[in-house]
Amino acid sequence: MTTVLLPLGIELDPALPEGVRAVRYDVRAPVPAEHVDAEVLVVWMNTPAQLADCARRLTRLRWVQTLAAGPDAVLDAGFAPDVVMTNGRGLHDGPVAEHTLALVLAAARSVPDLVRAQHEHHWARELGGAQQLDPPGAFRTLDGARVLIWGFGSIAARLAPVLASLGAQVTGVARTAGERAGFRVVATADVTAELPTTDVLIGLLPATPETHHAIGSGVLGLLPPHAWVVNVGRGSTLDEDALLEALHNQQLAGAALDVFETEPLPAGSPLWDSPRVLISPHAAGGRPQGASELIGDNLAAFEGRRPLRNVVEH
Repeated sequence: MTTVLLPLGIELDPALPEGVRAVRYDVRAPVPAEHVDAEVLVVWMNTPAQLADCARRLTRLRWVQTLAAGPDAVLDAGFAPDVVMTNGRGLHDGPVAEHTLALVLAAARSVPDLVRAQHEHHWARELGGAQQLDPPGAFRTLDGARVLIWGFGSIAARLAPVLASLGAQVTGVARTAGERAGFRVVATADVTAELPTTDVLIGLLPATPETHHAIGSGVLGLLPPHAWVVNVGRGSTLDEDALLEALHNQQLAGAALDVFETEPLPAGSPLWDSPRVLISPHAAGGRPQGASELIGDNLAAFEGRRPLRNVVEH
């Protein structure tokens, strides 16, 4: 009998192959001793300490399925090298694309300024009434805007057509150049040529040693002063000090951030008080779509000794 540990806190009802039993567990507490012989562990919102405990005590573990798109938490937990790991790639495409669109539109339509004006009971005439559609040196509409998506995976493939439908000119950035989902993609090595004409830079990069502070002073310094940075990938990919300096020196118009190097964002972070920063508390994901189906499909493949979906190299 194969035992699969399913996390509490999320509705899951995967189809279980014959000979497989599911046990629910608390992602913030050690797995009970009677279940440490489980062969399969499904991970969602587990604490680092709990994952490290699983890596130590679940000695019969053969496969870890994280429902997160990024596998960094399970990769850092210390699981044995022979444990197969799969991630939740594809489960978050819709929610993250939708949230990213909301942040981009908030930047274009001055939503942070509108909220501040409402809080102050101030009728912000400069934000309403007759306005120029696309004033030079400003980002005020997606129609004709140049949007650069750095990290062109499945989420970007879902987001890019929506942005394009509103008139944006979308270009992707990935390790290798080519065409993905019908959009031009440039290689990471060539990104600097795209930055001076970019109105919105969207970060969808994973957390890896290669992407640490990829969006740093060099990148930010090449963007035009009216550009916005929207980061919904991983907090470690953006140099927050460099961003604050660029905003202070008016080298950028603003930033909308859903992820941060330290989460929760410390109360003392200067990002909170920057008038040109819109803070979102890692809210883009959190609603995996199709999780039960992915788990069920992979359980069937696992039992049938077939290749699993979304295998992570480690």
